[in-house]
Amino acid sequence: MLLKMDRRKFLSYVGCGCCGFILNSCSTAPITERKQLKIVSEAKLNAQAAAIYEKIKEKEKMSNDKKTLNQIRDIGKNIENSITEYFDKSNLNDPTANFDWEYILIDNKKVRNAWCMPGGKIAVYTGILDVTKNKDGLAAVMGHEIAHAVAKHSVERASRGALLNTGTQLIDIFTGGKLSKVNRTTGMNTIGLLSQIGLMNPFNRKQESEADYLGMIFSSLSGYDIRETVKIWERMKELNKGKEPPQFMSTHPSSDNRIRDLNEKMNEVLLDYPPIKLT
Repeated sequence: MLLKMDRRKFLSYVGCGCCGFILNSCSTAPITERKQLKIVSEAKLNAQAAAIYEKIKEKEKMSNDKKTLNQIRDIGKNIENSITEYFDKSNLNDPTANFDWEYILIDNKKVRNAWCMPGGKIAVYTGILDVTKNKDGLAAVMGHEIAHAVAKHSVERASRGALLNTGTQLIDIFTGGKLSKVNRTTGMNTIGLLSQIGLMNPFNRKQESEADYLGMIFSSLSGYDIRETVKIWERMKELNKGKEPPQFMSTHPSSDNRIRDLNEKMNEVLLDYPPIKLT
């Protein structure tokens, strides 16, 4: 007799440790050590992401605000170096060793958003700057997005999608579902560039919470004031005022839950992951 099983339960059975034939494809997320399934080539995803990133740069309007772009690059470089230093000093493999980091600032005030593709290809939209307010806020947002790439969330979701083979068009895996929402906001077919490479649904809440935690760690290691992380979500909550969340918050935990969780982890991160001294 066939038993009915909901999709969530089925996913739990295809995860690491439950299917002997995929055990060799299981790994753990850095720092959190959450089990992950990876059967899709990370190198291939990185290469595809890099090619798509170039097309996005051609289609989107780049900001001429060089001061802000340089700040984004400086923050990114600080986070890059701190991540590498942390894993080196911990005698662990650096999950960013094969990254080819790059940063762009897209000129669109309507979009409160940022994303990081596999391999370290990052975009910040000018609309998010009204929320970040300062370098610490910007570092918090970038740290969160970089955390998705460091934790290989896109590889993980691509692997689950490949395993399940649902037949559904998989979209936005590289950016956690954000570009499809950017497309609806701007009318630009950015998402069309991504649909060709087998994409997936937005990052799930577990991955978002993990990115919140890791992002706060990376910001702290880089010397930024992680208390600004909570302030960002307080400002987001005020901007929403009961409406549907903007792009940066879509599919994420609720603002209240997020603020609570970040506050609960704040002291731990400050104590266990202080600014790291670069060698």
